[in-house]
Amino acid sequence: MRPSSASPAIVTSHVAESRDFYQKYFGARLVFDCGWYINLEFGKGLSVQFMEPQEGMTVCQTAGLTYNFCVEDVDDEYRCLIELGLTPQGAPEDHPWGDRGFAVLDPNGVSLYIYADIEPAPEFKSAFLAG
Repeated sequence: MRPSSASPAIVTSHVAESRDFYQKYFGARLVFDCGWYINLEFGKGLSVQFMEPQEGMTVCQTAGLTYNFCVEDVDDEYRCLIELGLTPQGAPEDHPWGDRGFAVLDPNGVSLYIYADIEPAPEFKSAFLAG
């Protein structure tokens, strides 16, 4: 299988809050909204959906769930999010595996890791596979 896109769908009781959060802080574009189910796009093939629980469904347990957002300039994104009133969980940091990043929480408790690629430390270079 070779999908052209992949996206998470979170079952939550915070659909409206999720919509507002991702539109305000991440510039997501609302492309579908039937009230209980929404689809937000960040770009071609990059989207996330939120839906209220339907019969037989349970709300997603988000502990341990992280979405990674690779950006061009992580420090600029950090400043912009702070200016918009969002409180990150810490300042951007360089990591030896090859990224500089920070995290924020969405209204569902999903950790959003915002990062930019940097040169990895020598001990991590061999971990990258050609492909």
